[in-house]
Amino acid sequence: MGTELKYSTPFRSQTDGQTEVINRTLGTLLRALIKAHAKAWDLLLPPAEFAYNRAPRKATGLSPLKVVYGIHPISPLDLTPWPLDQNPSADVAARVEEIKKIQVLVRSRIEKTNASYQA
Repeated sequence: MGTELKYSTPFRSQTDGQTEVINRTLGTLLRALIKAHAKAWDLLLPPAEFAYNRAPRKATGLSPLKVVYGIHPISPLDLTPWPLDQNPSADVAARVEEIKKIQVLVRSRIEKTNASYQA
C-alpha cells in the first residue's frame, strides 16, 4: 500500500500528533468501560481494541477491520480463522479483488483528506 514508517519523537507534530489522538481516544474508551470494573480492567482491553478497530475513521469513512478484512464484523468471532482441514470458499479471488478495491478507495480518500489540510 505504500506505507511509510515514521519514528516518533516527543513534541514532533508530524509523527506525535497521530499517536496522541489515538491515545486520547483509547483512554476515553477505556475509562468508559472500566467504571464498574476497575479491578479487572485488563480483561476489557480486547473488547476495547475490537470496538476501536470497528469504528469508521473520518478520513476514510471505513473501519480498519473493513479495510484489512473486507468485512464489517459484528463480533470478534467473525474474525476467527477457518480450520486448516476445510477448503476455503470458491469466492476467494473475488474477495481479494474486493479488498484491493477497498484499499484503493481508502488511499484516494486519505490523499484527498491530506490535500484539504494542506490547502
